[in-house]
Amino acid sequence: TQDGVVDLIFPRGVERLKTALRAVATVPVIYAASGNCHVYVDASADLVAAEAIVRNAKLQRPGVCNAAETLLVHADVAPVFLPGVLRRLTEAGVELRVDGRGRALAPELSGTLVEAREHDWDEEFLSLVLAVRVVDSVAEAVDHINAHGSGHSEAILTRDGEAARSFQLGVDAACVYVNASTRFTDGGEFGMGAEIGNSTQKLHARGPIGLRELCTTKYLVEGDGHTR
Repeated sequence: TQDGVVDLIFPRGVERLKTALRAVATVPVIYAASGNCHVYVDASADLVAAEAIVRNAKLQRPGVCNAAETLLVHADVAPVFLPGVLRRLTEAGVELRVDGRGRALAPELSGTLVEAREHDWDEEFLSLVLAVRVVDSVAEAVDHINAHGSGHSEAILTRDGEAARSFQLGVDAACVYVNASTRFTDGGEFGMGAEIGNSTQKLHARGPIGLRELCTTKYLVEGDGHTR
């Protein structure tokens, strides 16, 4: 209700605060939604590099918005990739919520892995919890992300340029990575200097918000009797 006094609101805090402000504010609000970020390991991925990226995206700082919350793995590499990765993530203290196909590939962890529930795909855990699902294609990974993601940061790990391009164009997110961790979504990492937050809306700015993104445009036009 502060039209003419406040130009913009950028709320930081719990989701219910941001949702409430967006619903009632009469001035523009930049909305930074939760960070339900995904890492998708494609059929052609370098599996050694993929494990390092998955570990970084989940373990480095699990309580931040650009940490990975769901791991998607192509069915062609899941039998080779998942058993070892799941075991080592468990040893690192991660609670794994895994779909049926994934659990079947690691029977030795049957007493440790938690059965993934539908609501787990929508959860921003902000802790050492990771949901895991096996998918059959890039398209299925993209569909899952667009159905459950928050539009923050998504990553594909692949050596297939066509798969990478399909993922980049198909995923609806502020930041889309190829062969890199989602943890890079940050104004400082992007060369913006100080960062206020990450916007998941499409107007007026999307992604990391720095000083430039808070500025608008003013056109200064000088003439010498010009008319139109």
